[in-house]
Amino acid sequence: MHILQPKHIKLSAKESEELLKKINVSKAQLPKILSNDAGLPEGCNVGDIIKIERKTGVYFRVVV
Repeated sequence: MHILQPKHIKLSAKESEELLKKINVSKAQLPKILSNDAGLPEGCNVGDIIKIERKTGVYFRVVV
């Protein structure tokens, strides 16, 4: 990972459920990230939720 690239973290199934309940959305309503994106951590599958930590805040994406 490059030093300027924001940190990408794969959420566990439990963390994903808690997040979706907390922000009251479905997985389909989250912004998308492609499964071949270079920033994704190893072992990401379609449907996983990724937490992206940037200087400006925390963002969530679902792998498609």
